Amino acid sequence: MFPGARAHRSDAAGTSSSEPPVSDAPGDAAYVVVGAPLDASTTFQPGTRFGPRRVRHFAESFDDYDHHTNQRFTDLAVSDHGDIHPSDDAEEYLQFLRGTLGDVRRDDAVPLTIGGEHTVTVAGVRAVDPDVFVCLDAHLDLREEYAGNPLNHATVTRHALAAADEAVVLGARTGSETEWERARDDDVTVVAPDDVADWTPDFGDRSVYLSVDVDAADPAYAPGTGTMEPFGLEPRTMHDVVRAVAPHAEGFDVVEVNDRDDGQAAVLAAKLLRAFVFAHAADG
Repeated sequence: MFPGARAHRSDAAGTSSSEPPVSDAPGDAAYVVVGAPLDASTTFQPGTRFGPRRVRHFAESFDDYDHHTNQRFTDLAVSDHGDIHPSDDAEEYLQFLRGTLGDVRRDDAVPLTIGGEHTVTVAGVRAVDPDVFVCLDAHLDLREEYAGNPLNHATVTRHALAAADEAVVLGARTGSETEWERARDDDVTVVAPDDVADWTPDFGDRSVYLSVDVDAADPAYAPGTGTMEPFGLEPRTMHDVVRAVAPHAEGFDVVEVNDRDDGQAAVLAAKLLRAFVFAHAADG
């Protein structure tokens, strides 16, 4: 269970999907954590199957109180659905995950997915069906396929654009020649790492989905990820972006944490998830 996620929630089948009831816990969940430990198309350093477990574990040391918003995490009606364990068929798995996240949406709650490889974002975007896809990522992820696989962590932004009208990729610093050409189209905005701190969201009344690939951070801060890319973002910048986008977002994920560091990537991911909840709840 994600620490502090103690709200009551029953799934569509009527079975409890959170921790045992707590007498003073919030009622209906407003936010639902869903673990998605997919580790199928990782191309360099595998281990994202351990991501949800590590993110939950390294969140245990955080204080309940957030001084930015004057709120306590335990008061914000967060529930933890547990993990949706992968099947052998990635497309089948994403369809099932989409269904689970869609159920969260139908319950008027915000899905908070913990990956797992970035491919799980495809399920989140399909469930939310946003107007704008915003992603913190070192990579453009605009490939049509990678290593012959069209459903790969390197194709996520392209898949997102099948649902969203626009993609905003913050912190991207690498991609193939074809990806950079695709990124020049009107429906893609790429904000270089040096410019992210000065970027401000301008969505109007459009709906938004926010995805955080932990490799957006410079690997000096988050080495526990599959495809590290130097010259990345500082955690403080990522924190500012998450807090700025959260009030506009209807779904969130943090992905690509693996078990190949001492917890730096996982603790950053956990903190950013909490920052999203605090900022979203404060605006609501």
